[in-house]
Amino acid sequence: MAEIVLKHVQKVYPNTESKKKGFFGKKKKTEEKKHNLKVTEDGVLAVEDFNLTVHDQEFVVLVGPSGCGKSTTLRMIAGLEEISKGEMYIGGRLINDVPPKDRDIAMVFQSYALYPHMTVYKNIAFGLELRKTPKDEIDRRVHEAAKILEIEHLLDRKPKALSGGQRQRVALGRAMVRNPAVFLLDEPLSNLDAKLRTSMRTEIIKLHKKLATTFIYVTHDQTEAMTMGDRIVVMKDGIIQQVDTPQNLYDMPCNMFVAGFIGSPQMNFLDGTLQKSGDQYTVDLAGTTIPLPKEKTADGKLDAYVGKTLKVGIRPEDIKDDEEFLEKHSTSHLNAEVEVSELMGAEIYLYLTYQGQNLMARVAPTSKSRRGDKIVVAMDTNKIHLFDPESEKTLLN
Repeated sequence: MAEIVLKHVQKVYPNTESKKKGFFGKKKKTEEKKHNLKVTEDGVLAVEDFNLTVHDQEFVVLVGPSGCGKSTTLRMIAGLEEISKGEMYIGGRLINDVPPKDRDIAMVFQSYALYPHMTVYKNIAFGLELRKTPKDEIDRRVHEAAKILEIEHLLDRKPKALSGGQRQRVALGRAMVRNPAVFLLDEPLSNLDAKLRTSMRTEIIKLHKKLATTFIYVTHDQTEAMTMGDRIVVMKDGIIQQVDTPQNLYDMPCNMFVAGFIGSPQMNFLDGTLQKSGDQYTVDLAGTTIPLPKEKTADGKLDAYVGKTLKVGIRPEDIKDDEEFLEKHSTSHLNAEVEVSELMGAEIYLYLTYQGQNLMARVAPTSKSRRGDKIVVAMDTNKIHLFDPESEKTLLN
């Protein structure tokens, strides 16, 4: 069992800048770092009150923008960073003070970290040789891993003779042969080109199914997170925003940050005033009144926000310009102007302006809308999200 439990884990980096001295012993003027991380007396709070349980054989993805604390969290699990506060368990064992080599984990780094003077075989076998594993056992494990990763024909080559994708497979092979309880992967695909990244994504998913081991994967790419994870942990400024399945994150984001971060292209946010007539709630979008579905608003929770300006969220794929869609959603038409039309092959992205607000629609490739056209689009009102502009929390999904 390789269940991982993190309880109230924190990571604080001490403020050392002010102590640095320049020439002649004078204090150096240090540039103020612009970040949204909390600064306490002890230092910068990189990860704050992190609580998470990763179940045995689960594939969990930590995702968020640069500097949100996802790699720091992974390094704390690996033992490469000390925990400032909290407790961490792997398989029921407290590992706060356990050195990395005794944690039964294997880590795959962004930079591959292969030894350039060793062959692929030697690179994969290196960790086992350090552990004094018998030679025939090393040989069996290396060939087994190489067969799964389809790199058997590369075992005699040096890393410089390999492509990026092949190097990444060698790094995965080196982690595999140890038969760890937990795989930790720190942005392993970020150095690969787009096509290779897609194929390696599939390979890692297959590998997880074959090995039936716990995987924790760090990325800033929400497409990777959505396609690979059983559950996704969305982070921002060292704090967990939401933990859920990819579909739930997409359909029911808990705040504006998650709504905008998950989904590509990102969600549109418009300013709208909430109104109510009888039992019917409507949103006034700069003069256009759009009714909200009664089944979603029947609980009356929106009463406190009537007359207030809210943020209205709608995904680009829920705005269309075709006749059938316009007819089906006749109560939510908007008159917009096309600023840019991007043909993507299977679809067209329309960048629109509506009453001075920017809007994006993802429409069928048969759409005739082009730059400069004044068009009518409709929104699927069942897919409208409402957010409190001050707290940014979700009011309606």
